[in-house]
Amino acid sequence: METYARHVRTEIPPALTAELALVDELAQRLRTHISSTRDEIALLHVHGAQSQAIQGHFAALLTHELGFSEEVVLTPQTGFVTRARPDFFFATGEGRGVIAEVERGGTTTNNHDLKDLWKAHIAPDAHHLFLIVPTNNWKADGSPRERPFHLVSRRLGAFFGDPRREIDVLSAHVFAY
Repeated sequence: METYARHVRTEIPPALTAELALVDELAQRLRTHISSTRDEIALLHVHGAQSQAIQGHFAALLTHELGFSEEVVLTPQTGFVTRARPDFFFATGEGRGVIAEVERGGTTTNNHDLKDLWKAHIAPDAHHLFLIVPTNNWKADGSPRERPFHLVSRRLGAFFGDPRREIDVLSAHVFAY
């Protein structure tokens, strides 16, 4: 089962290859964490569970082991009235970084995935996006009601792969839990 999708701009400036390698290393550690804690995540990700339970699970890795900060207010983009505050932020250098968002029920039904990509696009200090989404969301009877990972992977992929439609995000990584 596919649990990870990586989307990267078609052209990476040479000065940013080391940054992208660092981001890819962080992504690999997150993938390993998801894989090794799959049973624990399954106990948290049930019908009617609070989103904070899932976010708390990932906070332990992102903040304590990888060095992300929680609920950081990003620098506002000139001309936009926004105080973007991602779930997690990791500074890769001066004025550059990764935002990480943990989604659950409204991933696609409320377009949270596209809002998160927009947040990364307009924030001057965010250049990479980690989007952690469910493989399935559940109905009360235990059957899946939607499968966000594949839809999110496809939707975000539309903004990469062709210079004409690429946005100002160097990479987007979608993780399924």
